[in-house]
Amino acid sequence: MDAFVNALPLAFGASSILANIFGVVVGLVFGAIPGLTFSMALALVLPLTFGLAPMSAIGLLIGTYIGGMSGGTISAILIGVPGTPSAAATVIDGYQMRLNGKASLALSLSVIVSVYGGLFSLAVMVVSVDLIARLAIRFGPAEIFALVVFGMSTICGLAEKSLLRGLIAGTIGLMVMTIGLDDISGAQRLTFGTVTLQQGINPVVAMIGLFAVPHVITTIMTYLAGEQRNAKPDDVKVELPPLRMLWNNLGLMTRSAGIGTVIGAIPGTGGPIASFLAYDHARRFAKDKSRFGKGAEEGVIAPETANNAVTGGAMIPLLSLGIPGDPATAVMLSGLLIHGLIPGPMLFREHPTEIYAIYLAVFIANIAVVAIQLYGVRIFVKALIIPPHMLAVAIILMCVIGSYALRNSVFDVYTMAIIGLIGYLLVRVRIPLTPIILGLVLGPTLEREYRTAIILSEGNYDIFYTSWPAMGFFALSALVLAMHVRSTLRERRLARAAAMGQK
Repeated sequence: MDAFVNALPLAFGASSILANIFGVVVGLVFGAIPGLTFSMALALVLPLTFGLAPMSAIGLLIGTYIGGMSGGTISAILIGVPGTPSAAATVIDGYQMRLNGKASLALSLSVIVSVYGGLFSLAVMVVSVDLIARLAIRFGPAEIFALVVFGMSTICGLAEKSLLRGLIAGTIGLMVMTIGLDDISGAQRLTFGTVTLQQGINPVVAMIGLFAVPHVITTIMTYLAGEQRNAKPDDVKVELPPLRMLWNNLGLMTRSAGIGTVIGAIPGTGGPIASFLAYDHARRFAKDKSRFGKGAEEGVIAPETANNAVTGGAMIPLLSLGIPGDPATAVMLSGLLIHGLIPGPMLFREHPTEIYAIYLAVFIANIAVVAIQLYGVRIFVKALIIPPHMLAVAIILMCVIGSYALRNSVFDVYTMAIIGLIGYLLVRVRIPLTPIILGLVLGPTLEREYRTAIILSEGNYDIFYTSWPAMGFFALSALVLAMHVRSTLRERRLARAAAMGQK
């Protein structure tokens, strides 16, 4: 209790709070602009922490991390382009809510459930940091590979009406992911003798192209055809989610927060896996599955709760074991080391006051996110007044800047445009784009963990079926596939019966 009391002035000091809020704003801005990820924001603000007091510096990094995770939702809902990979699942129903005239409701709902997920993971972190860290560290390459296979099984739920088209889309994503130089052997893969392709396809660049370019092309074609409808100022209103909606979805929020916390605590996973797993969970157990993909509130609640719960989960192995789970927490680890806080078991013994101050900084950052974003909804929704064809020009400009900024490469800009055109053609032939994103995001982890497991076992596949967690995830994947095939066959049988009845 003394450590907690001593932590209060450290966390709630004027400099600490200002640094935390500044970090939230920076994270929101970088997260909202496609291509400018919050990992990049953390790398940029890290030098600013050198002259700050330790807790002000940590508060700045935590605010940037949590703000960036939440910021990706803004562009995902308003323009249909996720600002971060973690917001890719939110686009499916969030953008449809925007098209249905519920942009403000979608934004407000995402903010509230995001903070719920963040605070839930914080509570779990405080109560069981040692226990979860011990469990997470036992996940080796075989277990993480099986987990990602289970994550890939969500393609069944994202395949829309045709499982075959969904599998084709997922395969396309995995193929694009393999382009470039092999990380282990250095061999060229699918480069066709082109030097520029050796750098590979950045998943964020591909994601920007797949989501943004087809939308821009469709908008411009609609404008040229004279079928465009501009929103009137009176149509754009601020709408908060009713308490009944939040209460009815409290169970879904809690389960999604649990998924996000557990996934975040496993090094090498992250927000995209958590958000897609939570989205698939929400769709699979919904009473009316047909609402998903058409603007279902649950399609925003589940992924947004999960990906923000990842923030607290990812800090569990970071603080207790010194293991960063992704590039963002790797930058945060650098910030801790710079200021003399060495993560590990001894950190909790030697610096208990600073640990409690970190917990409080996470709490402050989440409160700052909800305050800034709920107030900002009034400003964000005004973007809908801009004529769609003019907004499309601004979108493509942001995408060009974001694609170039990732690696300072003009090649990435061309890649974004070419993949976007291919994406538009795929949409025309009814190939869903979301499974492609899933393959792009999860593919590198899938390949890396599989090959690491094979190397560790010296080519022996026993490593996969002698692990109970791995076998559990494989069994869940098979169950998901079997349930989807059964559901598809039943729907076809009912459709045939209905057609026969009409005759």
